[in-house]
Amino acid sequence: MYVGIDVGTSTVKAAAFDAEGRQLAVAARPVDLALHGGFVEQDMEEVYGAVVAVLREVTGQVPEQIELAGLTGQGDGVWLVDADGRPVRPAASWMDGRAHELVDRWLVDGTFETVFRRTGGAMFPGSPGPLLAWLDSHEPKALDAAATAVYCKDMVFQRLTGTDPTTDVSDASMPFLDPRTRTYDNRVLELLGLTHRRGLLAPVSDPVATAQTRGEGLPPGTRIANGPYDLPACALGAGVTSPGDGLLIVGTCLAALVATTDLDLTGEPAGLFINTDRPGYWLRAMPAMVGTAALDWVLSTTGVRHEEVDGLLAETPPGAHGVRVLPYFAPSGERAPFVEPRLRAELTGVSLESTRVDLVRATCEGIGYAARHCLEAAGLTGTLAVCGGGTRSPAWMRLLADVLGRPLRVVEGEVGARGAVLAAAERYGVALDAQAWTRPTAVVEPDAERAAYYARAYEDHLARLTEARDRARRI
Repeated sequence: MYVGIDVGTSTVKAAAFDAEGRQLAVAARPVDLALHGGFVEQDMEEVYGAVVAVLREVTGQVPEQIELAGLTGQGDGVWLVDADGRPVRPAASWMDGRAHELVDRWLVDGTFETVFRRTGGAMFPGSPGPLLAWLDSHEPKALDAAATAVYCKDMVFQRLTGTDPTTDVSDASMPFLDPRTRTYDNRVLELLGLTHRRGLLAPVSDPVATAQTRGEGLPPGTRIANGPYDLPACALGAGVTSPGDGLLIVGTCLAALVATTDLDLTGEPAGLFINTDRPGYWLRAMPAMVGTAALDWVLSTTGVRHEEVDGLLAETPPGAHGVRVLPYFAPSGERAPFVEPRLRAELTGVSLESTRVDLVRATCEGIGYAARHCLEAAGLTGTLAVCGGGTRSPAWMRLLADVLGRPLRVVEGEVGARGAVLAAAERYGVALDAQAWTRPTAVVEPDAERAAYYARAYEDHLARLTEARDRARRI
């Protein structure tokens, strides 16, 4: 069997697959996020312990020989470790907002745009550049004590294998890697005031690193590959490999990715170009800050259970009786398809006659408009696959197809873990049928009348968003 590990932001999962890509078993463990004053941190020992636990569970469910394992996980943030891969301080998450003043300053003085034009990465508060610069100013002793500033999956890989720390070209894409040379851009480090911290950057393994496990969670000697991180891993797991085709991940983070061979660094600096194991081939990514997290907040606030959402969406018409939601709930603002650190969510059209049903539907519609904005900015011209926790709601998938105005290839299951296995198989030269592994579970077609309505409503969304961004800049 084949094992994929996906170290997510709020949940760590491991999945077992057979040679034809059929999912045999899944194990999951929640992990905490500590939120306080704009800081969002994670306990690395808790995360690693969850990885070992899910691996033990999934291999116990399917006690077969493991051919190989693939590892993926959340990107961005800063995970400071010592020479043994042990934490120096809690990990600063990609959701962290502490460095927003730095990003604000770099937006004004041109540093932000210069970095994007060099690397194809639009910095946001939770990306490694701003976080490392903030730590250098406020917690220099933590950086002094660290051997390496790695990414989530890299910490796990180092601990599972006992190898020296490395990262891959996908994680290194933001914001230090030159996408043309696939090496670190020292000028970017200079611009961010981090030249003296150059030694903290993990060596880039191109293609992804491989090693054998030491025996924690997986049998000793199991072949494992480190990467890519979760966004490109999901693209592989959903079969998005042809230029123009796209993927929408409806998870904690709403992420739009489009495959491309065109490295176009013009236009509004936003999102990033994710480097892949195939030189000359990138994923144009627009990872928004909030996806299902926005709906989770609304459900919690209104007392609606997740299992009620499908029924509620059927109870109110498109437009939610005039209620509108700009779904920018993250404490660090938005990062795609634009960067606005001070932008916050807005609810309009609410009256005493509005119901919780209206609010739920308006939130789902707002997330759909944000997804459409991201996909258009990423250059979608081909087919669109959809994966993530949101796919468990058939009503939401129908709504999304209508808002986006296009068919959705729904790919269910552990798509990131599946992509991690496919990446590992490519690295080890193991022949797997990628078409069988990435076959959609359903195709959802849009309703023509509702799609026409939402096309008009989307233009209204963009107009309201422009006004909200103007207000955010005056704060």
